[in-house]
Amino acid sequence: MADMKKIATRVSYGSTLVELAQQGADNLVVFDADLAAATKTEIFKKAYPERHFDCGIAEQNMVGVAAGMSTMGYVPFVSSFAMFAAGRAFEQIRNTVGYPHLNVKIAATHAGLSVGEDGASHQCCEDIALMRTIPGMVILSPADDVEARAAVIAAYNYEGPVYLRFSRLPSPVFHNPDNYEFHIGKGEKLTDGFDAAIIATGLMTAEALRAAVLAKRQGISVRVINMPTIKPLDEEIILTAARECHNIITVEEHNIIGGLGEAVCSLLSEKMPTPVRRIGVQDKFGHSGPAAEVLRDYGLTAENIAATVREMVYPGTV
Repeated sequence: MADMKKIATRVSYGSTLVELAQQGADNLVVFDADLAAATKTEIFKKAYPERHFDCGIAEQNMVGVAAGMSTMGYVPFVSSFAMFAAGRAFEQIRNTVGYPHLNVKIAATHAGLSVGEDGASHQCCEDIALMRTIPGMVILSPADDVEARAAVIAAYNYEGPVYLRFSRLPSPVFHNPDNYEFHIGKGEKLTDGFDAAIIATGLMTAEALRAAVLAKRQGISVRVINMPTIKPLDEEIILTAARECHNIITVEEHNIIGGLGEAVCSLLSEKMPTPVRRIGVQDKFGHSGPAAEVLRDYGLTAENIAATVREMVYPGTV
């Protein structure tokens, strides 16, 4: 993984908006809240300035304007940091987008702890939980550049509200663009194994792949499942993993309350009770520091994932 090309999925987002417009998406419009340089919608702004609207530091108003535009046949992409897109504008997303089920896409960048030096006020580890509670909201959390580009295209083609989660930190590109296919609501088995299954999303999928390599060196066979769609959840791939692997570890750059881990646990508790360990932010706020160090401090590393796998497969050995 170390020598793979790394690209931040927020960059993938900005670039794909331009590609969609170039390919005939004449109804696509983009809104930002004074953060175009950071969210990378500036890439779209430079190419299509008449279709990019900077609403200033007024995220709630931005969502309302986008909702209105969607009723006129446009497909608005609303962009800001996750903390502001999902947090500050939650009520507007719920009532003006979710309740009437409007065709608005909320593109949230700088999600999770890897915002780094910006600290706890900007490290949004609650956004998946918030968006999961809105009926009919689709939640996409791509793992690399290839998947992020495909997710943006899928969101544009989907009729209804979509929440897209992008990272600030560059992530390894492990998908092959020549044969990768993205489908909303589908997970992806990246490696096979039968001692345990790691279900990861977003930035953590690359760490899960590294953890599988570390576990293999210890004689443990690990299945890695990439889960780019948090809602609707791919129940089939999870239940198959539970039946065949007997041990499940979820990994997410998000609070374990309300996120991927909780969604997996809810499914398994009802349909196939299975031991689960949730790796994520353990009901804490983040703290300021270099992104890699912050992730390490919260156990979001391949080494900690591998140690959790070993402890689960061979209790008492770690």
